[in-house]
Amino acid sequence: MITFVPEPHLLESPRGREWPVVPGARAAITPEPPPAADVVIVGAGPAGLAVASALWHHGVRDLVIVDRDGRPCGRFFDRVDLLGQRVLRSPYEHHPGVEGYRDCELLDFARLHWSVLTPVERREIRMAQAGHRSVVPVDVFEAYCRHLAASHHVTERTWRGSVREVLPAGVSSDAVTVRADRFSVTARQVVLCLGEERRSAPDTWWGGGHPPRGVTYWDEPVPGGGKRLAVVGAGLTAAHLISTGLAQGREVHWVVREAGERYQCADVNSSFFRPEGRARFDGVSWSERLELMGRFRRASIMFEFRPALEAAEAEGRLIVHRGKAITKVSPGVGLHLEDGSRVSVDHAVLALGTTPSIGDGLMPDEAVLDRGGWPLLDERTFAYLGAPRVFAVGAAAGMALGPAARNIDGHRVATARVAAAVAGNLRLRTATKDVARV
Repeated sequence: MITFVPEPHLLESPRGREWPVVPGARAAITPEPPPAADVVIVGAGPAGLAVASALWHHGVRDLVIVDRDGRPCGRFFDRVDLLGQRVLRSPYEHHPGVEGYRDCELLDFARLHWSVLTPVERREIRMAQAGHRSVVPVDVFEAYCRHLAASHHVTERTWRGSVREVLPAGVSSDAVTVRADRFSVTARQVVLCLGEERRSAPDTWWGGGHPPRGVTYWDEPVPGGGKRLAVVGAGLTAAHLISTGLAQGREVHWVVREAGERYQCADVNSSFFRPEGRARFDGVSWSERLELMGRFRRASIMFEFRPALEAAEAEGRLIVHRGKAITKVSPGVGLHLEDGSRVSVDHAVLALGTTPSIGDGLMPDEAVLDRGGWPLLDERTFAYLGAPRVFAVGAAAGMALGPAARNIDGHRVATARVAAAVAGNLRLRTATKDVARV
């Protein structure tokens, strides 16, 4: 069998180019949102951007978006830049947007700005047009997100705030209160687009709490200096950290708990992006879904990294510790492995994956109905069974939608259902009130 491995230069698109701005784009004109709205969206990442854009097409304009950063997709791109990432894993057909409407899509946007693109990027567009896998530059994706946010009036409806509570008033009431650090908004419907948070190291590694000196997580800056760097993790984030360390001339130690690293195009099996793949979760027991999630939602790396990482390992610049779990992290920095060996480095970065933010800590337990780290959702609308006027889009919908829920294309599928349900609920309420007046 012949395996085609794309070349590493596909990872090197430019970053920081200037792109045209949609006329009239503006930020929120008031320091705080109105006290009431038809819809509140919590989180303005790619999922929140998709939901807000879809609701615009449904004619829902009375909405408030609350985001800890205050910029649509701002935190997403800050994390990307912290890793030095230049391209996305998602192909051109996977992008924030609205299914069923003739919006300018990501591939259209890239073609419209052909003169800004490099020859390599243009070739990737031709690959996408021919139906083949292609690599999307982060720069193009960010410019497209800004275009989407401006053209659907998302930016002017986004306020900065850290949400502390989401309080459904009860099944008989149509009010949900969203309390942030500086303000509160009462909404008829709420959509949680909370994303994922980093997975913490086991308490046994150093006794819990803040990591010892010389150890950081992937979403924190890596200090300069030091000749020896350790990266712990087997996913795409780890690959970016390794590549950066190698480019800085460091000796990099890669600790992979499993017997070997996994290279594949997407971080979940591509079948789950198609209706027949998502149907594998329909009518399947909870235990079977957990088994599917465990089997297909596993760490992996884009194929483009493979030649560079294999070459670095052959040259001795990258030392890979395969199939060796960490048992302890000691000051120094020493990583103690289960076979009794120890890796001594100047700094260690932990890229241990992420966990879905499901609304626990924001909503009461009886609203989330947490079942092993997953909320109980209506599988048709993704509304919380314990809070029917609150919906989830993103990784939290994984046990209803499947592994693709955490990916951008999965956001589009969830968004189409949630936006239709939210808009329908609002129309029904308005019609009911009109009948009551008569």
